[in-house]
Amino acid sequence: MSSVIKEKIIEIREKEAAESAVVREKKVDEQGRARATGKRKNAVARVWIKKGTGKIKINDQDAKIYLGREILFNIAKAPFGAVKSENKFDVIATITGGGKSGQAGALSHGISKALVAFDPIMHKTLRIAGFLTRDSRVVERKKYGLKKARKGQTYRKR
Repeated sequence: MSSVIKEKIIEIREKEAAESAVVREKKVDEQGRARATGKRKNAVARVWIKKGTGKIKINDQDAKIYLGREILFNIAKAPFGAVKSENKFDVIATITGGGKSGQAGALSHGISKALVAFDPIMHKTLRIAGFLTRDSRVVERKKYGLKKARKGQTYRKR
């Protein structure tokens, strides 16, 4: 193939990609807040973000106090590190269900979605880092006749 034909093919593909690209718009209310819902295991986090100084409040408590462990707090605020916007947004969240680990994951998911609603340019970075994908792993249910989900009774010959 000649180089002219290759250039034309590349040009056509770029046009098609530009046309098929989803155009996202900002979803910010009149108070300057973006809203999103994050989920993980049985936890559901309703998240509002707005420009601020980096305060994170969960159920009217400071996030470090609410989550209890530093690692859970780091999981929750990880999306800000991915888009290099630490201490630029205030977060207000209402979390229900699940345990602390699931709630931290739900908060992280909700913050990621709210950041995309606030500024759609962040979408690609957060998508590549894996923050926009809902972690669908949940506890497997216990089955009849077994001690746990898969653990059966120990076989004894004598």
